[in-house]
Parts: sequence; structure tokens; C-alpha cells
Amino acid sequence: MKLVYVFDAYCGWSHGFSPTLREVVSRHPGLPVEVVSGGLFTGSRRVPIREFGYVQGANADIAGLTGAVFGEAYDRLIADGSFVMDSEAAARGMAALRQVAPDRAAELATALQDAFYVDGLSLSAPATYRKVAEAAGLDADAVVAVLDSPAAQEAAEADFHRAAALGVRGFPTLLAVDGDRVSPLAHGRATADEVDRQLAALHRP
Repeated sequence: MKLVYVFDAYCGWSHGFSPTLREVVSRHPGLPVEVVSGGLFTGSRRVPIREFGYVQGANADIAGLTGAVFGEAYDRLIADGSFVMDSEAAARGMAALRQVAPDRAAELATALQDAFYVDGLSLSAPATYRKVAEAAGLDADAVVAVLDSPAAQEAAEADFHRAAALGVRGFPTLLAVDGDRVSPLAHGRATADEVDRQLAALHRP
């Protein structure tokens, strides 16, 4: 069995789920985790952030319900309103990080969200992935080399198809996958204890 975490790096609720994901991974070190990027802001949804008038209100809800931190640099980005969230670029970046350190995908996914939601960094900028890679002790040059490669683009597209094939309609979604059996563990918001109860239920006769 493995965990499959379907998220979008530009999804505030995914950012709010990061502490739960970290805790679940720490409690189950032997359980593989596959991280799949969703396509929340692609195509016609790639517009200036001011077009999404609900963002600040949603962030307040997320912070209140999950304790998630939204940094001052990110707040300035929201206030300016011109920034464009591009989930395809973020998925390419996640694919690059994942290729260099596949066993640390969950950790790197949460670091990527911190880069945006705390530090206000663009997930379309190679410099952001260099910073995330260096902070994680990875070969930053290798990550950046993968970033704009055809392999990263193919991986991003494969992630979007994988999320759809799993029936995921919103982010974040945490699944337990055992062969052909796919069991939902969490959607949107959950504590590590709640996830553990779902996992325990899967093992009951």
C-alpha cells in the first residue's frame, strides 16, 4: 500500500494541509508517498490573482481552521493583484524536485507551498526551485536543469491525467492505494489522527 497525495501548489487548502501531511509521513516512515500535482490554475484560469476575489476571505478561513501561516510577502502579492498563478509551471517544478529526490516528494511539496504562501515567491521562476533545492540540501543545478526539460512537461501532464484517473475533483486529496483499491483518507482538511483512523479502518477484517 502507498499514500497518494494529490495537491496543487497554488491551492490554499493544500497549504493548510501541509502540517497534517508532514505529521502523517513522520508517523508512517515505511509507507511510500506519491505526490501528484493537480491543475487548478491552467488554461483560462491563468489570470491575475485579483480576478479571484475570494482569495483573502478563503485564506482567513484556512488560517483559522488549520493554523496555516500566510507570510507578509505573500500578502503583498495578493494586495498588488497582478500575479498570475500557473499550475502547469508549478507542476513542472514539482516534477523536477521529485525527479532529483523521489523519496522526499511529500516534504518538497510542502516546501514549495511555503515558498509561495510564506515567502511570496513565484512558482514559475527557476530561482524559486533553486532556493527550495538548496534549503533541502539537493543539487540545485540538477533541479533547474530538469525544470524546463521535455521530461518535466511530460510529467506535469501525466500528473494532471493521474489526478483525473483517480477521480480527484478537488485539492488536497489524500488516498491510500493498494493495487486497484483506492481508498480516500482525507479531502480538504483533516488532522493526522483522523487520517490514522481511516488507515486503521482499512486494516480491519
